[in-house]
Formats: sequence, structure tokens, C-alpha cells
Amino acid sequence: MDEHPPQLYRVSHLDTLEAESTFVMREVMAEFERPVMLFSGGKDSIVMLRLAEKAFAPARVPFPVMHIDTGHNFPEVLQYRDQRVTELGLNLVVASVQEAIDTGLVRELPDGTRNRIQTPVLLNAVEKYRFDALFGGARRDEEKARAKERMFSFRDEFGQWDPKNQRPELWSLYNSRHHPGESIRVFPLSNWTELDVWHYIERENIPLPNIYYAHDREVVERDGMFYAVNEFIQVRDGETSGMRRVRYRTVGDASQTAAVLSEADTVEKVIDEVAATRITERGATRGDDRVSEAAMEDRKREGYF
Repeated sequence: MDEHPPQLYRVSHLDTLEAESTFVMREVMAEFERPVMLFSGGKDSIVMLRLAEKAFAPARVPFPVMHIDTGHNFPEVLQYRDQRVTELGLNLVVASVQEAIDTGLVRELPDGTRNRIQTPVLLNAVEKYRFDALFGGARRDEEKARAKERMFSFRDEFGQWDPKNQRPELWSLYNSRHHPGESIRVFPLSNWTELDVWHYIERENIPLPNIYYAHDREVVERDGMFYAVNEFIQVRDGETSGMRRVRYRTVGDASQTAAVLSEADTVEKVIDEVAATRITERGATRGDDRVSEAAMEDRKREGYF
């Protein structure tokens, strides 16, 4: 009788997520001609880029990365973006909102924010470079409109999304069929949560821009959120600013992205903090998603990623 019974083969939760995401990336490379990865220097796109490294190793990442640059960026994030692009030898495509304003493609909004006018800039870049698949770092736990989307999200020739026109994805079979001018948005992190992302960052020892960790910053409290005082956010009459210990859960447009009060200055502390929170990162920190209950869905219908 065998005294050493075979060990059960167990795959960890993170290994399962990683395997699914890398499978999706390889599937896209097999089915599409001109894929691109949206890379802003935010934590989700950073994790997505690490997954792409692992999916195609030992070869280099076989597609370019693209940043829709609003011009309202956190300097630490831009510095990180450029550093990673150089380290990996990537081809970076920058689609500039400021350039689009200067050329008349879009008109700057009266309040000076630019998240809303990213969409025409994104769609113009997709048409210009003829991208037919765009990797995005969206997760289903971010915002309820995200939860309606599949791993492969079909967009028509105008870049628009119809939530009623979702294609079935049974047994991890993905329908990549599209006509010229149409495209697919691909979300390899669809089944990840914010907590999964942080556990993966810890496991893979992935460096991040330092604003993801607790630090002292001058902020002003507005509508219950803490915005950094900078060239895009100025103190209004009746408001006062002060130094607070904060960190950023997400790093979007600096004119609309708020920080959260935090003492979490290490990955381990951030994981503990995220595990205890019951408010999504966008709900807690993104002023642009407070416009209406359907703010994100409206933007996605227009072509937003």
C-alpha cells in the first residue's frame, strides 16, 4: 500500500486570476491585427502591464501602450509611466486632450475639467492608428456600469457601447468578430477586485507611484472629499486648505480625483485598509462619477473605455 498518497494539486486564487488574464491577452494577440493597451500609470494598468509581461515572456510585450493624456496629471504618475515605458522598451502613444482643444476637436468645459472630453480624443486615436482591440484595466467592482460589461466589449464604428448588445461568453469562449472600423474593448481584470490587485502587487513586488501610499499633502475638503491643492484645484472663497495625511486609491484626472485620509504607507497596511472599506474607490474619490447615478454608463455609451 502506498504510504505517500499523491498531493492534491491546488491553484491559488491569484494564480487563477493571473491565468485567466494572460489567456485573454494571448487570445487577443491571436485574433486581432492591431491591439493596444491603455496605460496611464495607475495601479490597474500597472498590474495589467505586468500580466502582459508574463503572458508573452521571454519575448517583449508585442503591442504598444496608449495614454489618453488630459494634461491634468499627477507628476508622480507621469514620471512612473515614462520610467516603465523606457524599462520595457515599449512604444508609447500619447493622445493629448490639450492638443485636441488647440485644434478644435473638443471644446474645454466651463468648469475646466477634462475627463468628459477624453472620449472624442480616444476615439480619434483609435481611428488614426486603426486599433481594433484595446486592453483596459477596468474591474467589475469599480462601478455598477462596469459590472454590465463582458471580458470582450464590442464597440460599433462610432466607438459606442450598447449594454443590450453584449455577446455571450460561455466556457471562456470569446467572440472577436468585428468589421472594419469596429473594435473590441478587452478587460483582462474583469474578475479582479481592488483587494485582488493589491494582493497581486504585494506578491509580485510591483513598484507603484508613491501617491498610492500615505503621505502629507496640502488638501482642501470639498463635497466631503479631499482634493490636493495644485494648479488644477485652487482654494475657493470660504474654503481653507491644510496639510493632511492622505493617499490615493485611484489616480485619474488631478482636477477631479480626491485622496482619502490614511496612515497606510506600506502594501500590507493598504491591503488591511482596502479589506475593511465598504465604499468603492471611484465612489470615494472620483468627483466626475457623482454627476448622476448613470454618469459612467452615459460616458461608456459615448465611447469611453
